[in-house]
Amino acid sequence: MAVIEVNGLQKRYGEHLAVADVSFEVQEGEIFGVLGPNGAGKTTTVECIEGLRVPDGGTIRVLGLDPQRDVTELRRVLGVQLQDSKLPERMTVAEAVSLYSSFYDDPADGDALVDRLGLTRRRDTRFGKLSGGQQQRLAIVLALLGRPRVAVLDELTTGLDPQSRRNTWELVEQVRDDGVTVVLVTHFMEEAERLCDRIALIDAGKVVAIDTPSGLVERTRAPQVIRFRPSEPVDEALLRGLPEVTSVVQRDGRVEITGTGDVLATVTTALAQRRIVAAELRVTQPRLDDAFVALTGEGIR
Repeated sequence: MAVIEVNGLQKRYGEHLAVADVSFEVQEGEIFGVLGPNGAGKTTTVECIEGLRVPDGGTIRVLGLDPQRDVTELRRVLGVQLQDSKLPERMTVAEAVSLYSSFYDDPADGDALVDRLGLTRRRDTRFGKLSGGQQQRLAIVLALLGRPRVAVLDELTTGLDPQSRRNTWELVEQVRDDGVTVVLVTHFMEEAERLCDRIALIDAGKVVAIDTPSGLVERTRAPQVIRFRPSEPVDEALLRGLPEVTSVVQRDGRVEITGTGDVLATVTTALAQRRIVAAELRVTQPRLDDAFVALTGEGIR
């Protein structure tokens, strides 16, 4: 079932058309990524979904609710972590959690969320004294306090160190496993590949493609590159004759093979049949950033 439906969304700021034509559906129980470079229209799109901005065109429904007309009902089912969240400088973490919990009839366990986000030792720390990453983690806690059916997380790991980022990814997966549908806005390739079931690729205010991470990569048809040092000389003709291989280069005792499909399995099988060991084997696979370049003609800025 589609819990979010966006059709023909448009949003203009003066003469600037930030969102030109965005349409997609988010299915219940998935982590849906909105991926694109800075200025692509990602945040404007989700702010329209959240009811924070009024669209200039198109329609939006969240669990059947209109974000502009059904504001009160929407706040009961939608949790939001903004890209830049601010609280009073002197408010402590514990006070913020207590305040936001009071907004709901049946709030989640605030202490448990604080602990899961690594903020237990900062419970009595004022908001103004938290680091940027800690403020971001607190924003995630507040977004989940209402036990939302849908959570929108905008650049949730910006400013976090690598370990905190991975801990946050685990939390998002746990939230999804608890039955919450997640919309994740990001420009981190690794984050999108790790978390998202499907991704809407947005550039210049338009949806370029919607697919699974692997589906987007497959669209690029970018080659795989295999590099290794053979235990003994390899006949280039043998490798070039394999159907998945497109090129072979030998240099300084190393072999570099470019190919598609199951080229790795094909090459290693051919070598094994001739008792050749592929030492120092490295494989470069096409990634999401390759997909973005292929689909838009430019890299993530």
